[in-house]
Amino acid sequence: MTKPTNIPEIQNRLEILSQELMALIQEYQLDAQDPLDVIPVARQKVSNKDDYIRFLELSLEGRLLGEAAQHLEASSPE
Repeated sequence: MTKPTNIPEIQNRLEILSQELMALIQEYQLDAQDPLDVIPVARQKVSNKDDYIRFLELSLEGRLLGEAAQHLEASSPE
C-alpha cells in the first residue's frame, strides 16, 4: 500500500485501519475504559500472538497517520 500524502488519503487509510481494528476489538472483547489501559487489556485478552502484533501495528499506524494529518492541516494555507 502506498504512503498517503494528503488529508483525504490519510482519512481513507484511517477508515481501513479502523475497520480492521474494530474487528479485533470485537473478537477479543477489548473493553478498556481508559486509553492508557488499551495495551494491557489487549495483552491479557488477545490469545493469538499474530492478532496481538497486528493490534499493536494498527494502533501505532493509526496514531502516526493522525499526527501526519495534524501536521498537514497545520502547514496548509487557510
